[in-house]
Amino acid sequence: MAGCGSLGSSDSDSPGARPSESPKGDKGAHGTGGGPPKKNTRLIGDGSTADTGKQPNQPAAPVRLEPGQKPPQFVIFSWDGAGEVGNGLFPRFLELARQHDASMTFFLSGLYLLPESKKSLYRPPNNPRGASDIGYLTDGHVKETLKYVSQAWLDGHEIGTHFNGHFCAGSGSVANWTAAQWQSEIDQAISFVTQWRTNSGWSDVDPLPFDYRKELIGGRTPCLLGQDNLLPTAKAMGWRYDASSPGGRQMWPDKRQGVWDLPLQGVPFPGHTFEVLSMDYNILANQSQNSTKGMPSRYPGWREQAVGAYTAGFDRAYETNRAPFYIGNHFEEWNGGIYMDAVEEVLKKIADKPDVRLVSFRQFVDWLDAQDPAVLDKLRTLEVGQAPAGGWNAFFKQA
Repeated sequence: MAGCGSLGSSDSDSPGARPSESPKGDKGAHGTGGGPPKKNTRLIGDGSTADTGKQPNQPAAPVRLEPGQKPPQFVIFSWDGAGEVGNGLFPRFLELARQHDASMTFFLSGLYLLPESKKSLYRPPNNPRGASDIGYLTDGHVKETLKYVSQAWLDGHEIGTHFNGHFCAGSGSVANWTAAQWQSEIDQAISFVTQWRTNSGWSDVDPLPFDYRKELIGGRTPCLLGQDNLLPTAKAMGWRYDASSPGGRQMWPDKRQGVWDLPLQGVPFPGHTFEVLSMDYNILANQSQNSTKGMPSRYPGWREQAVGAYTAGFDRAYETNRAPFYIGNHFEEWNGGIYMDAVEEVLKKIADKPDVRLVSFRQFVDWLDAQDPAVLDKLRTLEVGQAPAGGWNAFFKQA
């Protein structure tokens, strides 16, 4: 099920394998845009980042479920790479989120803030110095990425990490990295975000309005590989979740090695007996195989199929066990941009349904950590597509 695409790597990723056959008032309103950092800005380090105070546009503090209360339907839209390359997708989805009171998670690739002229600063584990399986951004696109990452945080979204070089194959693959090598990769990703001003020499760009070392509490590995060796490092760094598991089921999550394990999930795939992972690239891999530019005549049908997959996954959880639903995306125009259109349609379709909360991973684990552990244990007994017998009140009263 492992599969992932990325900016600058058109057809280089292997396709994903087929797996076998709150109420809105709790979320808080979003602002109308990012804007400059607050006046009480405290620059950090070389001024690449800044402490501007508490993050705006956050939901109310989470509360525990009442006895017999139906859980909210959490939906987390996340974005791998999170770079802006002039296709307008980053601002498009920031605007969509504002319109529908949604929070999302942006897994920023550290290299997207490193000018290509300084690529030799990157020392990827088991790979040549400066090597990367994704392209470095132009200076102009690095500046655009800084702009929209700042706006995303000010709008209330989370900034996680997608690490750096996106190595998915061969001896240098992240699948083979040790815990110590993951530490090196994370340290470098943090340095590229927190020292972009030193690395670029730019003095005409505003600092990122957050302390990234405090902001960073989770990530997703390239191609969903290497989680086993990442987790000890993530735990030691105080990360609260990881979204790198190579495929999960639509059930309530648990922790692995003390870290919340929030995997992309298998969902019904219209027209097939097997399920597909809830990520744009994995849907593509089962439609046009290795090509991100398939037959244009197939685009309308593929788009409809993608919408159907996401909708079926949402409906299955919403109508039964209320397991959180995770959707992974990339700011890419694969197959004519149909996956971007599909995810936008789905978000609009579900945003106003009762009990739906469109949150970031950070906001979701805040909610999880506020719950009674016994209640979460009980929720984990519900299988995929299994509604509580006798209703939620009876379910929680059962011994």
